[in-house]
Amino acid sequence: MSLIDMLSQQLTSGDALKNLSNQLGVPEGAAASAVSAALPMIVGALARNASKPEGASALDNALAKDHDGSILDNLGGFLSSPDNGPGPGILKHVFGEKRTKIEAGIGSVAGLDAGTAGNLLENLAPIVMGQLGKMKRSEGLDAGGLASILMGSINSGSSDSGFGGAAMSMLTNLLDQDDDGSIMDDVGGMLGGLFGKK
Repeated sequence: MSLIDMLSQQLTSGDALKNLSNQLGVPEGAAASAVSAALPMIVGALARNASKPEGASALDNALAKDHDGSILDNLGGFLSSPDNGPGPGILKHVFGEKRTKIEAGIGSVAGLDAGTAGNLLENLAPIVMGQLGKMKRSEGLDAGGLASILMGSINSGSSDSGFGGAAMSMLTNLLDQDDDGSIMDDVGGMLGGLFGKK
């Protein structure tokens, strides 16, 4: 099961989905669709960064320092709180100036306004990092192992959501700042300060 599928299962069932839909002010079905659209975007950006050794090392260090997976112990409580924790800061470095376009893209796919899509992303970013941190500890993953999990998740797509490929296409289009058809350079630059700053 890919990282995206694992997160999707946790977030689109039971109290987690109910709490998220209440916070976003949308029906549970719309919230589930939005999660399926947003997760590949976040995981995809992290995967692109971690495909470079320095990016994978920075992610590994950040997870060891700040993301131990404890956020998952009370997922419903986090999702029902108006405080998104480190979410805004993570997104600032992950998407940079493209965040507005990412929000609009997810909103158009999921039928949400951009502000609601932004709130969703702020909720999901710490959860993605928390899941990675939990996997790092439970499976003894190093930087290379984390990179493999991220890239494997994107390459396989999300079987539950069916959105993996479309999300990566959207991600590439929105984040390719220099129009060279590749976001490897663009995302690497945007994520440069992600893992050492609050």
